[in-house]
Amino acid sequence: MANIFTPFGFRFAGLVNASSPNYALTERQIASTNGTAIYKGDPVVQLNTGYIAQATAGTTQIAGILDEVSWVSVSQGRRVWSPYWPGSDAVAGSVRAYIIDSPDATFLVQTGNGGPFVLANSGTNANFALGTGTAANGMSGAYLDFATLATTNTLPFRVLNVAGQPGFPTQVGNGSDGTTAYNLALVTFNNQDYKSLTGI
Repeated sequence: MANIFTPFGFRFAGLVNASSPNYALTERQIASTNGTAIYKGDPVVQLNTGYIAQATAGTTQIAGILDEVSWVSVSQGRRVWSPYWPGSDAVAGSVRAYIIDSPDATFLVQTGNGGPFVLANSGTNANFALGTGTAANGMSGAYLDFATLATTNTLPFRVLNVAGQPGFPTQVGNGSDGTTAYNLALVTFNNQDYKSLTGI
């Protein structure tokens, strides 16, 4: 059955060469004045202010992937936890942001803008596109951009495997058809704050 384009961002899948999918979240900060929504599964970058922000498509080096956020809410008068930062409602100061930044982290991500990704694409590098996040559940709309697939060592993600191939994490349903566009890929960081650049 052909895949349907319903991207969900970068979903943690485990660690490279690890038998158990354990990782620790790193606490960072988002400026309370940052009016851009940042969703669970979005790539983020570190700014020269020390805060993090949503990465833009075409970004090369990233800091990690947003997992959840917490802030003192102006409207509710208490600390709230959320899978995404809506872009407002925090008291002056900063928003606690928890990101996945382990250099060995792997992620499941839907592919788009061409494809399908095939076995021969394993070991190549790619960028991402942001898509549209969903406020109802806080989930990212980011996806792996097939059109950027290259050997360029500055691209932020490396393709490890693709749906429909042996060794790919067991998946059923949308994205699991390796013969049509919008299939899932398993990726790891390539150009990230704690990981050196690699080419082919």
